[in-house]
Amino acid sequence: MLDMKIFAEADADLCLSRRILRDVRERGRDIEGCVKQWFAFVKPNFHKFVEPQRMVADIIVPRGIENKVAISMVSDQILKTLHQKSRLHQLELKRLGKVAENNPLSRNVIIVQHTNQIRGINTLLMNPEIDREDFIFYFDRLAVMLVEHGTDAGMRYKPFVVDTPVPGRQYRGLQLDGEPSAIVILRGGSCLETGLKRVLPDCRTGRMLIQTNYRTGEPELHFHSIAPDISEHNCVLLLDPQMSSGGAALMSVRVLLDHGVPQDRIVFVTYMAGKNGLNRLMTVYPAIKVVVCRIVEDMEFSSEDE
Repeated sequence: MLDMKIFAEADADLCLSRRILRDVRERGRDIEGCVKQWFAFVKPNFHKFVEPQRMVADIIVPRGIENKVAISMVSDQILKTLHQKSRLHQLELKRLGKVAENNPLSRNVIIVQHTNQIRGINTLLMNPEIDREDFIFYFDRLAVMLVEHGTDAGMRYKPFVVDTPVPGRQYRGLQLDGEPSAIVILRGGSCLETGLKRVLPDCRTGRMLIQTNYRTGEPELHFHSIAPDISEHNCVLLLDPQMSSGGAALMSVRVLLDHGVPQDRIVFVTYMAGKNGLNRLMTVYPAIKVVVCRIVEDMEFSSEDE
């Protein structure tokens, strides 16, 4: 985003005095030992390894943190670059929206079949007079179905033979080819976690906190906890109950790709999504799969936001 090398310069005597104060006050060392270490190790290594970086720096900030003017100039440049990036990102989202506006849904978008049971559960969930306990119970039932569709869509299996209790009889079935995992997009994705645990009790679960900046309209990644070997997993389920513009979904998929997860192993599981958001996501990442229960008009999301 911003390739700028900054060298913060400070007077050597000032650095020595700060080091003596820190070591004596916080580490219980004596002044003589601090000075001896300074001249024997710290100062020679500074001239050997640190000072040469001054020659290749784009900006040299004298007096370090005390130079408020230089720090203000650097921070202003960073803010300017961030604003420019945000504007370009918004233009790209609008372009994707126009491109995908009239496109049919991708074949990788799997819509849960609206049987009488699904329609009945949706009717209960849409009723504002439903009790809290009933709402949680029926949404958990729906979450189980969504996760089951997600496992069918993305997980890979291999042949496996077991000996049945009947002597001489075998059953030729299937077994998971590798370890599955899931990423919960906080905070809404937690409501799908109950369904995940009922379908895959021992599934390794990570977290992402992505929030939309209402001033710029951009998604912002605040936190993520992802298994270091996630690139080797059989399938990764991304859990988020709703998707409107698709900004958070785009960012979550991008984070997984940065961690080495192939597109064809990512399954985005959501309860409700807007058509434009789905098309944006599938235009950028056509190889992923999306499992959704309800596709609504984008006007519904805008009215809910108001």
